[in-house]
This record gives sequence, C-alpha cells and structure tokens, in this order.
Amino acid sequence: MVWQNKWQTLKRSLGIYRHPIAVRMFFLGFSSGLPLLLVFGTLSFWMRESGVDLKTIGFMSWAGLCWALKWVWAPLVDRLPIPVLTRRLGRRRAWLIAAQTMLIASLAGMAMTDPASHLPVMAALAVATAFSGATQDVALDAYRIESGSEKEQAAFLATYQTGYRLAMIWAGAGALAVAAAAEESMLGGWRTAYLVMAASALVGPVAVLMSPEPPKPTEVRKRASAHGLAAWIYSAVFLPFLDFFKRFGWWALVILLLIATYRISDVVMGVMANPFYADLGFSKQEVAAVSKVFGVVMTLLGAFVGGIVAVRIGVMRTLFLGAVLSAATNLLFAVLALRGHDMLFLVFTVSADNLAAGIASVAFLAYLSGLTNVAYSATQYALFSSVMLALPKFLAGFSGAAVESLGYNGFFTATACLGIPVLFLVAAASYVRRKLPSEPAGGGSQRQR
Repeated sequence: MVWQNKWQTLKRSLGIYRHPIAVRMFFLGFSSGLPLLLVFGTLSFWMRESGVDLKTIGFMSWAGLCWALKWVWAPLVDRLPIPVLTRRLGRRRAWLIAAQTMLIASLAGMAMTDPASHLPVMAALAVATAFSGATQDVALDAYRIESGSEKEQAAFLATYQTGYRLAMIWAGAGALAVAAAAEESMLGGWRTAYLVMAASALVGPVAVLMSPEPPKPTEVRKRASAHGLAAWIYSAVFLPFLDFFKRFGWWALVILLLIATYRISDVVMGVMANPFYADLGFSKQEVAAVSKVFGVVMTLLGAFVGGIVAVRIGVMRTLFLGAVLSAATNLLFAVLALRGHDMLFLVFTVSADNLAAGIASVAFLAYLSGLTNVAYSATQYALFSSVMLALPKFLAGFSGAAVESLGYNGFFTATACLGIPVLFLVAAASYVRRKLPSEPAGGGSQRQR
C-alpha cells in the first residue's frame, strides 16, 4: 500500500511534463540554447585549431556580454510593437520570430568567415549572433513566465532546460562531430558545421509559429492605453526596476549579488574547456563522442532531477545543492589537467559536469522566475539574467591570460574556489525569502516566491 501511494505520487509529479506548454518549452529551449556555445566554446575550439592564441580567445568570449547587457533593450522587447509581425503574431511571438531570423542569418555569416584571416569580421558576426540570441531569450523568458502559474514553472523550466542543454550539446559535441566528418568536403569542416547549426536554428521559428500567444496580464492591458513618450518610457523602463526594489528594499542588493555570482565558476571555466581539450591532445572526434553520449544522458538526468528535487525539497535547498556541485566539478578538470590524455577520466568529468549544470540551472532559473512580477516579466527577468552573466563573462575574458599565468590545473582550482562565497549568499537569500511577505504592499499581479 505504501509503495502504491508512492508510485501514485510519482506519477502525479511526472504528469506535469505532459502539459502542452511544457512540451513546447522543450523546442523553444533548444532554440535558446543553440547560439551560446557557437560564440563561446565551439568557436574557441575552431580558433585554437586555427592558431589563435589563448589571450585572444579569452577576449573574444566578451561577445557573450550581449546576454549580460540585454536588460538595456529588454524594455523595447517588452513594449515596442514590430510592424506587421505584432499585429499578426502578438507581442511575444513577433519578437521571437524577428530575433530568430537574425540569428539564422548571423550563424550563416560565421560559417562563411575564416577566424585566422578575418578575425574582426568573425568578432562582429559573433556579436550579432549573441545579440540575436539574447533578444530571443528576453522574449522567450517572458513568454514562459506568462504561460503558466508559479507551480508550473519548475516543470516548464525542466523541459526548457532539457531542450536548452541538448542544443548546447548539439552546438558543442554535434558541431565538433560535423566539423570532423566534413574536413575533407568541398566546404570544409567548420564551414559545414556552422551551416548545419544555422539550419538547426529553424527549430525556433517553427516552434513559435505552432505556439499560441500568452494572454497579457491585466496590469499590462491597463497601461497599454497610456499616451505620450514620457509615459511609455516611465512604464516600460523605470517601473519594472522600481517594482523590484520596492518589494525587496535593501535586501534586493543581496539577491542581485547572489544572481551575479551563482554561475561564476562555470562561466569563467567554460571559455577554456575546449582549448584545454585540444591542448591535452583530445581530437574533435573524441570530445564529440564523449559529449554526445555521456553529456546527453547526464544533461537529461540533471534537468529532470533538478525539476523533481525542486518540487520535493524546495527551490532554495536545490539552489544550494547546485552551487556545491558546480564548484566541486571544476576540481575534476584540475585533476584531468594532471592526468593528461585520459579518456576514462574525461568521461567521468564531462558526466559529472553536465549533471551538476542541469540541477543548478533548473533551480536557479526557477528562483529567478519566482522573483518576477508578471506585469514586467520581460524586463525584470532580463535584468536578473543579465546580472547573472555580467560579472562571470567579464572575468571570463581574462581566462586565457589566467591559464598562461597559472596553468590549467591552477586555473580550474581557482574557478572552483570562486564558488565558495556563493554558498553564503544562498543562505542569505533563503533568509530573505522567509523574512519578506509573499505579496508586496498594495498587492499586484506577480509570481513572487
């Protein structure tokens, strides 16, 4: 009887993944996860093979700062209509289609560029790809938050993260495998790989066109009748930020500090992962094979475990667990640096890293979603996710210089240590969560905690 009750409870917990929106979020998550590594890790492997030095590779990662600065244009995505598209598709889907179209074009441009002989052009196209991907994320985060209740967000994020992580594996291991297989082709390996990635990005527009537009929150509909540029700027730009600081007061600084540092160990380490594999003598085929098999399995496991664990023990405890695992797995890279070309240990390291990332990502994004007010979902979520990336991606730009100074072993150990202060910030944020009321003074439509 006890086991039957547990089985029924598990079935109810897993049933949320059959929700139509949860299924759609898988494909939209794939579209969101595709561009990051193509201007980050995969591009660094291509550049290293082309003879670009580590310092330049590190600085090129600053293209990813577009994701950290997306709060600047998020108010436009939140409020500005796109001629024709908004009338036909709605405000969220219109921006998604526009961003995805730009993304496909910029990826195709990268495919036709040689980083060794046209590095400035490649840098510009990488920035364009990052800008398009960041804009897509602004609209997509708002679409997800507005599509369901807070209780449903963890499940939506689990399927979203599964699609996102699979896209990252495809953009990482998949791109490496395609590049290796097509080395002797007429187009060449890397050109073929990036053209395949551009074609893969078509998943995004197809998913958007097959998805309904979410309803506008009541507060947004009331403000839509406001006239004048000043009123529009006030409601679109200032109110979302004022709302956040009004709800949390000085504790908002603690929350922002946690957001700014939670993924710091992973992001700073990530730029040098592929150059590290290349310098250890691992081939594109070997890295692709390990990432394809073990990366996919552990990513799926991590995302779904993270979603279920968050439901069972709470977001904050899962957030703490994710922080511990993320920092600890960086030490495995430090050990691999000492062991050298060890395929078995590479498998273990990649598996552990993907499992930790899946758990941490689901918990962290669920936490961010719970902080937003649905009246300002695009702008506020863009603020949070921008703060999340600004400091880590800035520091990541110096990762090449750090490796040249410390060596790979010292570098990976240092990135693991960066995760220690995060544990104290999670504890402080948990206190804030218990201390503050679940609704702001005066009420308001929101998904808070």
